Amino acid sequence: MVHQSAFTRALLVLAVACLGVGAGFGQSAGSAVSRSPHGNLNIPCQNCHTSAGWKPIRAVPEFDHNTTKYPLRGLHQGVACTQCHAKPVFSNTGTNCADCHADIHRRQMGADCAQCHTVKGWNIVLQRVREHDNRFPLVGGHAGLECADCHKSEAVGQFQGLSIQCYSCHQSTYQQATEPNHVTAGFPVQCEQCHSINTWLGAKFDHLKYAGFALTGVHTTLDCTACHAGGRFKGTPAACVGCHLSDFQKASNPNHVALGIPQTCQECHTTSAWQPANFNHDAVGFPLTGGHAKLQCDQCHTKGNFNLSSTACVSCHLKDYQGTNNPSHVSAGFPQQCEMCHSTTNWTSAKFNHAATGWPLTGFHATMQCSQCHTNGNFGLTSRACVSCHLTDYQNTNNPNHVAGGFPQQCDVCHSTAAWSPASFNHNNTSFPLTGAHTKVVCANCHVNNNYTTLPTDCFGCHKADYQGTNSPNHVAAGFPTTCALCHTTATWLGATFNHTWFDTNHGGANGVCATCHTNSTNYSIFQCTNCHTKSNTDSQHQGVGGYVYNSVNCYQCHRNGGGG
Repeated sequence: MVHQSAFTRALLVLAVACLGVGAGFGQSAGSAVSRSPHGNLNIPCQNCHTSAGWKPIRAVPEFDHNTTKYPLRGLHQGVACTQCHAKPVFSNTGTNCADCHADIHRRQMGADCAQCHTVKGWNIVLQRVREHDNRFPLVGGHAGLECADCHKSEAVGQFQGLSIQCYSCHQSTYQQATEPNHVTAGFPVQCEQCHSINTWLGAKFDHLKYAGFALTGVHTTLDCTACHAGGRFKGTPAACVGCHLSDFQKASNPNHVALGIPQTCQECHTTSAWQPANFNHDAVGFPLTGGHAKLQCDQCHTKGNFNLSSTACVSCHLKDYQGTNNPSHVSAGFPQQCEMCHSTTNWTSAKFNHAATGWPLTGFHATMQCSQCHTNGNFGLTSRACVSCHLTDYQNTNNPNHVAGGFPQQCDVCHSTAAWSPASFNHNNTSFPLTGAHTKVVCANCHVNNNYTTLPTDCFGCHKADYQGTNSPNHVAAGFPTTCALCHTTATWLGATFNHTWFDTNHGGANGVCATCHTNSTNYSIFQCTNCHTKSNTDSQHQGVGGYVYNSVNCYQCHRNGGGG
């Protein structure tokens, strides 16, 4: 009973206490009101407290933190309430990391711890941070480093403004390098010129970019010290002979020193190997072609003379020039520019480009032997006129006779290089072009008795007999002018057409019959108007016209220009 009574009293005290919390933390025996130390926390007291006393609270309070604005995640789940809620008013506790956690970085990284850390622990696990997503991405060997490896004194280290130059972290590595010694060699402190971010070892130097000397061929397999002896990296010569002077001096096939061969090794040698050598003769302005390409050097460079100053063929082939007899180059006075006729293939089978002389060989000329024109070895011909070679052809031609006809000696006016006959004369180049039936006439029909110089160019000069023999109408009796072209064309003598000038040939219904007006066929200066125009009709139309006389001459005087009086 005692125990039961004690327990009953305890429950009663707890009930009163809880009632006090719910109603403003209870009331005393009087009317005083007690306030909850937790502020506005509307949960039953027994969720956290026990009947034994206000402290300590229950080991596992009946409170779901996830229903608040700050759910507990990660390591926060195992933290005692009082470690965060140091004061009994729980709603006054901050939700920012810095509200509970001191910033050991001294604000160098900003106030937001969540940029690098998570509720799972202080270790940096965010992928964005581990990738160093800023001006210095962590790749290669840097990716496996801890922050403190670069940012010394991790807690208070420098995280902003740290240099991104390799040397700023690797100065000691640079100074301790011995193969080669970077300091004594005066190497630049830009480590990235040779080293990669994957490893400090296995350095590679871009020899072309930083030294201006590309490593090719065997050079790519050499150790640096093979060229940079004694750790000398500055002032190393780029000329081949700077390293290969002994090779140059020892060369005996041919002897470079004795022959005075230039020390520009690259003209013959490559970086693949010192032997075999190959000289690009094009580089000296004299390409080796044809038979030259098969010669040994000493066949041209006799007595070790590699300083030849002339590229003229005759400088080597003077004996060939002097010994050639078909034709004899010396007696014919041939120029010594051998390349005009000869090629590098062989000395014989020469071909001369006659067009280069200003006189191309065409037609039959192209098939002739040189001596047919250049008789007695005369290659100094100065005239290009055909007659200089064809005078006998000119003099012996009789159809027509060129001499008797006084033909000009410009043979090319009629003849071509295809053959002397047949010839073709372009009459259009004269003052009398041939048209119509004239184009089919044999030359002798007009040029009678080989007269090619004084022929008239007017039609009557050749067609006088035609003029005199024409009777329809009779040109002579009618007194027609001798300017045949007024009525006739070169197509044919017949079918002439006359431009009547004042009166249409169909005037008065004549329909081209001349005798309608010209009643005297022997005299076309006589004409009749009164045959058609009767006097009575004409008189009636000319009443009051002064000077009117009824006769044909008077009619013509007034009406020839279409006048009326």
